Amino acid sequence: MTQPDQKTPDSRNPDPRNPDPRSSEPKSTADEPWPVRVVSQKIGAWVAKLGWVWVDGQVAQISRRPGASVVFLTLRDPAADLSLTVTTHRDVLDAGAPELAEGARVTLHAKPEFYPARGSLSLRADEIRQVGLGELLARLERLKRLLAAEGLFARERKRRLPFLPRRVGLITGRASAAERDVLMNARRRWPSVDFRVVNVAVQGPTAVTQIIDALAVLDDDPTIDVIVLARGGGGVEDLLPFSDEALCRAVFAARTPVVSAIGHETDAPLVDYVADVRASTPTDAAKRVVPDLAEETRLLEHARHRLDRAIGTMLDREAQRLQAWRSRPALARPEALVDQRAGDVAALRDRAARCVDHRLRRADDELRHTLARLRALSPAATMQRGYAIVQRTDGHVVRAAAEVHPDDLLRVRLAEGELQASVRETR
Repeated sequence: MTQPDQKTPDSRNPDPRNPDPRSSEPKSTADEPWPVRVVSQKIGAWVAKLGWVWVDGQVAQISRRPGASVVFLTLRDPAADLSLTVTTHRDVLDAGAPELAEGARVTLHAKPEFYPARGSLSLRADEIRQVGLGELLARLERLKRLLAAEGLFARERKRRLPFLPRRVGLITGRASAAERDVLMNARRRWPSVDFRVVNVAVQGPTAVTQIIDALAVLDDDPTIDVIVLARGGGGVEDLLPFSDEALCRAVFAARTPVVSAIGHETDAPLVDYVADVRASTPTDAAKRVVPDLAEETRLLEHARHRLDRAIGTMLDREAQRLQAWRSRPALARPEALVDQRAGDVAALRDRAARCVDHRLRRADDELRHTLARLRALSPAATMQRGYAIVQRTDGHVVRAAAEVHPDDLLRVRLAEGELQASVRETR
C-alpha cells in the first residue's frame, strides 16, 4: 500500500528495464545485479513506507511462550484465505484483550515489518482491541443493509425446492447433533433418501473457507438437487461464520437451491436471508427437503378412493343417460325416421321435376315468340319481298341519290347473292 503522495515504480518509470534518468540511485542490471542483502533492504524500506495502520481480522492462532515477553498471533481475513503474523508485547495484549481466544475478532494498531534474515513479513502491534458483541452486531447490521440493497435477500430470486430430490447435499460439522437430526429425521420421513455429507468446521477461523469449498463441491455435483447448511445452536460469536459476506455471496451464486438450518428458531445469521429456504432447526430442514412417506401414502389412498367414487358416479350417470337415449322413439324404432325422410325426399323430387318442366315449357314459348319477332324485323325478310341494299365500296349504305356521283361503283345486296353496279347520269 502506498501513500497518496508517493509514486509507484511503474508511474515513475513505465519500463522497469530502463533506468530513470532523473534518479541517481544505481540500477540493477544483468552485468551488475544487486546482492540479496540489498534487495532485502530495499523491500524493507518500501514496506516501512506504509507506516502505522489499523487492521481488522480474526485471530486464528495465539502463541504465548512461558517466560517470553513477546506474543505471536496469526491474524486471518474472515472473508479470504489470507493471514499475517502479528507480534506484540505481552503487556499490550493483557491491556487491550486479556481474555483473547482463538476465533475472536480484533482491531489492532500495527506497523508492517520485513525481516531480511527470514524474508518474512509481519505486523508489530502496539495496541490491540477485542471487538465486543455490540460492535459485532453493528457490523452485521451494516452488512445486512448492504446485502439487502444489492438484492441478495430478494424474494423473487428464491427457488422452490424439488418435491423429491434425487440426492441431498449436507454441509455440517463432523459427528454433530445437527448431522444426526437431519439424517435421522429425513430417513424417517423417506427411508430411501440419498445424502452426500461434507463435514466442515462450523465455527472458528477456518469455518468460512471450508464451508465455501464444500458448497462449491456440492453445487458442481449434477446429482445434487438441494443443499442443506446445518449447525446446532450457539452464541453470536459461534454463529459468526454464517454471517460472513463471502459465504452469503457464495450461497447467492449457487445454482442449486440452498436450505439454511443454522441454530435455533431465534438465531438469524445473514445466510438465512440469502438462502432459498430458511429452516428454523436442522430437524425442520429434514422436513422441508423430503416429503413424509406415510403422509404421501395416506394422501394417495385418499385420492384413489376419491377417484374410484368419481369414476363410479360418472359410469352410473352415463348408464342412465344411455338408457334414456335408448328409450326415445328415434332409437327405439330408428327405421321410422328413415321412412319419413324417404317420403320427404320423394315429394321434394316430384316437386322439383314439375318446377323444372314448367320452366322449360315457359322458356320454349318465349324463345318461339322472340324468334318470330326477330324474323319480322330482320332485313332478310324484307329482301325476300324484292328489296335490295345498295352500298358504296366503303360499305356506306346509300339512302339518297345525292350521296353518289356518276361513275361510282356500287354494291347491290339481294335476298340471294349480290351485284356490282356503276352510276350513270340520266338526261
